[in-house]
Amino acid sequence: MLIIPVKEGENIDRALKRFKRKFDKTGTMRQLRSRQQFTKPSVQRRAEIQKAQYIQGLRDQEEV
Repeated sequence: MLIIPVKEGENIDRALKRFKRKFDKTGTMRQLRSRQQFTKPSVQRRAEIQKAQYIQGLRDQEEV
């Protein structure tokens, strides 16, 4: 459970923004969305490899 202390005289919008930022860092929504459907481990591993290849390609282009 996230606890966001609201300081005296603090704008509620600012506190809400802090809550949203903290909530995003926990990764709860990403985890919920990924659990909505089952992905086989082989498919998940393939996606990770493709992502790594894409990032490596970007880094290679940056060096040139």
